[in-house]
Amino acid sequence: MARYTGADCKLCRREKMKLFLKGSKCEGPKCPIEIRPYPPGEHGRGRPKETEYLLQLREKQKAKRIYGVLERQFSNYYVEANRQDGKTGDNLLGLLERRLDNVVYRGGFAKSRDMARQLIRHGHIRVNGRKVNIPSALVGEADIVDVKPKSLEMTPFQVAKAEAGERQVPAWLGVDADKMRIFVHSLPVRQQIDAPVQEQLIVELYSK
Repeated sequence: MARYTGADCKLCRREKMKLFLKGSKCEGPKCPIEIRPYPPGEHGRGRPKETEYLLQLREKQKAKRIYGVLERQFSNYYVEANRQDGKTGDNLLGLLERRLDNVVYRGGFAKSRDMARQLIRHGHIRVNGRKVNIPSALVGEADIVDVKPKSLEMTPFQVAKAEAGERQVPAWLGVDADKMRIFVHSLPVRQQIDAPVQEQLIVELYSK
């Protein structure tokens, strides 16, 4: 499976904002963007002309990096979002939010989406009682996501249980920290998604 293997902190610096890709490190003083708040590379401190196309491209790249998907997969999400009823931009973010790795992260079971993907790939997460090891699997309304019983004593899940409530859970999800269980109350709508993305710029980019 193709995936990004470079430094996550470079992605935040490239977008000139924290994308919270490294969990707790992003919240501390050692976050590289606090030290070097400019894009990486030899020309990072330059000021490129901000054309309309560049602004649209940056929004697409930002969304890809926040949710940890590559170009082809992101393009497929856009095609599916455009096929659905309603606003394409809202549909796109809704699909990305419904990814299993994002749900595990949003529910507080992992400190980052990267960590959530690893837990899923290693077979520690179930959906409706069945093990699912595909991070990109989409959850649906009324689904129940929980931790496999044999995995409950693992350190990451014990830490997650101890820190339950420290991170705000979106309204479309419900969390039972004692049982390490996430309920999908409804499908997410734009007002419930706090991703710092201007989705309309992404739609304009793909519409050209």
